[in-house]
Amino acid sequence: MAHRVIRASGLKPDEKKEKEYRFGKGQEKGRIVFLNGVTSSGKTSIVDALQDREDVFFYVVANDLFEQMVGERFLRENYWKYLSEAIRLMYHSAKLYSDMGKNVLIDGILVEREELRPHYLTFTEIMRDNPVDIVEVACPLEICRERNLARGDRYETQSEEQAAIMAQGIRYSLRVETDKMTPEECSEKIVKTLFGEREGRQE
Repeated sequence: MAHRVIRASGLKPDEKKEKEYRFGKGQEKGRIVFLNGVTSSGKTSIVDALQDREDVFFYVVANDLFEQMVGERFLRENYWKYLSEAIRLMYHSAKLYSDMGKNVLIDGILVEREELRPHYLTFTEIMRDNPVDIVEVACPLEICRERNLARGDRYETQSEEQAAIMAQGIRYSLRVETDKMTPEECSEKIVKTLFGEREGRQE
């Protein structure tokens, strides 16, 4: 299956431009796979399953990882100000890896908070010249609520609040349902759908 290059306008580039986007100085750009879903939907478990595979290699960037780059004092002072900056830096980091020919997984969530707005548009602008696929990681909110309580590091209604401000009109390449599929089954569907029979391993 050929990748899709996301354009902020929502229009696909013509074949010539798509080739230019995929190849930079003779090197094919790495694939960017964005796992988008509310907290406790199962994104990180899918990341782990994908990284356990032998047929594809990804570097991983994640909201939680980039949050750890910000000092606790600053997060206490203005959590979303600094997290939103970290998220934008995360997208530019993913783009850099892709430009260098490396596949990247983004473990994130495209919520339209005031500090990030317009979040989805900003993401598509940053990635306009890179091959991106967004995977919808779906899970019933009542199950997410139970997982939040079990985890202890999330509050009970966090997933519902995120779902209420999820960006609209996201162009998904595929959907996985973590209440019906194991992380390994989700990873298999992602690799088969996005990479087909082509070997995706890069090092």
